[in-house]
Amino acid sequence: MANFGQYPPNMAPKDALILRQETAPDHAVVPYTGEDLARPRFGPLNPYKDEANTLKRKNILTGNAEETFISEHTFRNKHRAIERRGGPERPYQTGIEAKQEAAKIRAGRQKKGDAIIADGEGAYVGPWAKYESAEYEEVGDDEGLASDEEYEYIEQDEDEVVESGTVLAAPAESIARRKEVEKLGDERSKFHGSEQFDYQGRTYMHIPQDLDIDLRKEIGSVTNYIPKKLVHTWQDHGGKAVTSLRFFPNSGHLLLSSGADTTIKIWDVYHQKELLRTYHGHAKAVSDITFNSSGTQFLSASYDRQMKLWDTETGACINKFTTGKTPHVVKFNPSPEHSHEFLAGMSDKKIVQFDTRTREIVQEYDHHLNAINTIVFVDNNRRFMTTSDDKSLRAWDYNIPVPIKYIAEPYMYPMTRAAPHPSGKYVAYQSSDNQIVVYGANDKFRQNRKKSYRGHNNAGTAIDVAISSDGQFLASGDSGGFVCFWDWKTCKMYHKLHAGDQAITSVLWHPQETSKVVAAGMDGIIRYWD
Repeated sequence: MANFGQYPPNMAPKDALILRQETAPDHAVVPYTGEDLARPRFGPLNPYKDEANTLKRKNILTGNAEETFISEHTFRNKHRAIERRGGPERPYQTGIEAKQEAAKIRAGRQKKGDAIIADGEGAYVGPWAKYESAEYEEVGDDEGLASDEEYEYIEQDEDEVVESGTVLAAPAESIARRKEVEKLGDERSKFHGSEQFDYQGRTYMHIPQDLDIDLRKEIGSVTNYIPKKLVHTWQDHGGKAVTSLRFFPNSGHLLLSSGADTTIKIWDVYHQKELLRTYHGHAKAVSDITFNSSGTQFLSASYDRQMKLWDTETGACINKFTTGKTPHVVKFNPSPEHSHEFLAGMSDKKIVQFDTRTREIVQEYDHHLNAINTIVFVDNNRRFMTTSDDKSLRAWDYNIPVPIKYIAEPYMYPMTRAAPHPSGKYVAYQSSDNQIVVYGANDKFRQNRKKSYRGHNNAGTAIDVAISSDGQFLASGDSGGFVCFWDWKTCKMYHKLHAGDQAITSVLWHPQETSKVVAAGMDGIIRYWD
């Protein structure tokens, strides 16, 4: 028989090897012969390929045929996968549908039981727990039964039937959760001051210039002294503990306080010394507050697992942040290029970096082994130091989630509060063994063993550490109701002020005054000393 390529595809049917219907007049005649279709592909030849089957015909009447090789194991796997899905005619499941089906299967499994119970009801079965199968299967009236099946009619009690339109009471757990969610979204503020605007239309954000002191001068330019007498007290947190105190950045003409009564309040330090505004928006006690570098906004963290960004002047809630865990400490980045970002130390061992513009998590630092206690920016805000309940100290480069320094000694205790020295060379930490320790803030981050401040009692309480603006004195609270003062150089305790019968947890030096200190604690009273 002659080669098929000798016969053109448009030859007469009577002369063709394979008879086919005559082409219509408008039929496009293919100008290729069988030999043309069997030629190799265009391009250079593969020198390593066997040329024996190069001209093997792969174009057939029904399409293009290509040879492939598959192992028996792979073929069986593919075949069984199709059989498990019920055959190729069944639509392929998406990832969500597959997860839902797997969850449905897991829900039908019996409970593993209690490891304490050896026998009887609730006994431990562990991984040998069986899957609960339905006692009966619902079938329609038109469906038949197998030879080993029988009908069973289920009678329904009329009391269990709920008429259409009947309003049912929600479960108590759902109602409690709904109330909690409603409280989380209720952000408001109230102005309490005598006048919101002065004669020039300025609010309390304006730094006063009619005082005996210049509040715009450089911080640390004056010599500080230890206060001796009580000047003023503020009390409006409902008798609950005051958790944090923050002076307005640089000037200190406003004082921000947070309490266990879920509120945040801002006070006037000069003039009438009155309560100016209250910020409502948290459902549980506020754990920490912090101003941004300009003071126009501040962050609040609460035990309701929410972090909220507030406008200091108007009291509006700008943004809300949450990871589902409790934030213990929040800190804005002081550098101008990262002023829109802040760090939050969480209860789940993570330090989370948020962007206030997008509400998204930019970075996570997760090398600690327990809840985070303190965050301090050092080295011109390029690095930060953190401490945790895991009794360790770690130093990080900003935006890099790998610690550059890890300090964990057997004699170390958890460090609950921190304060940077104005020189930028040291950071003082409140250690839980009734002392204040100092670590270097430079490259080596070593502990300064020559500096240890003792004489106060802080057992079981997280008490603030404060350093005067000139770096000369160090102050701290006491669980017995005292405010203690030490000399920074000699580590000698100079004075103790009796500030109440309950623990003093918040202490803060005024950034511009020479000897003004504010302190508050468990009794809810904010005391101003001079």
